[in-house]
Amino acid sequence: MHAVIFDIDGTLLDSASVDADLYFDAIRGVLGPVRFRRLVDYEHVTDTGILLEVLADNGHPADDGVLNAIKREFVDRLRRHTKAVGPFQEVSGASQFLRSLRASDEVFTALATGGWRESALLKLASAGFDVSGIPLVTSDESHSRVEIMQFALRQAGDGVRSVTYFGDGAWDQTACETLGWNFIPVGSALGGLDSYRSLSLGHNGEFFDKNTSHTS
Repeated sequence: MHAVIFDIDGTLLDSASVDADLYFDAIRGVLGPVRFRRLVDYEHVTDTGILLEVLADNGHPADDGVLNAIKREFVDRLRRHTKAVGPFQEVSGASQFLRSLRASDEVFTALATGGWRESALLKLASAGFDVSGIPLVTSDESHSRVEIMQFALRQAGDGVRSVTYFGDGAWDQTACETLGWNFIPVGSALGGLDSYRSLSLGHNGEFFDKNTSHTS
């Protein structure tokens, strides 16, 4: 069996920029003025990981009350955004590609995101994704992206011959290098694909572009 695991923001959804803006606004909304690092300077680029480092950098306690208040504020801001602006949009062909993988008996499919569960499900639902029955591991389970990805793969059980992860960030690529997984970049930041419409899975677990002879 081949395991294919997806990030969400910037990978399945065209949401990374808005998501980041609303996330940091939510932190300010609860804590007031705080100092942020550049995104790439956080050790764990996940919603929980960044928040723990922001709290430490600014001398705030990392208690459950603060964490939950910021999470609620973030989800509320996402809801208000979708109400005012409209639903998040999928990366071209993402939902159909996901459906095609789910229909294959040779593929285990999961989602492993650095976002929180409630916000991830809200964004996916707004874009019309049906992820019922798909394992979803989030930053609610761990602040570490590597651990999130490992937890997602464990849902496959035994017999996995290859693992491919689709992601849009340098942190996704680094995590795949750590785990020894095949990495397929999505989006312009890493010079990755901008559409899933021509991708197909070969019998050896490699993906290829049906319009060319290139494999990934």
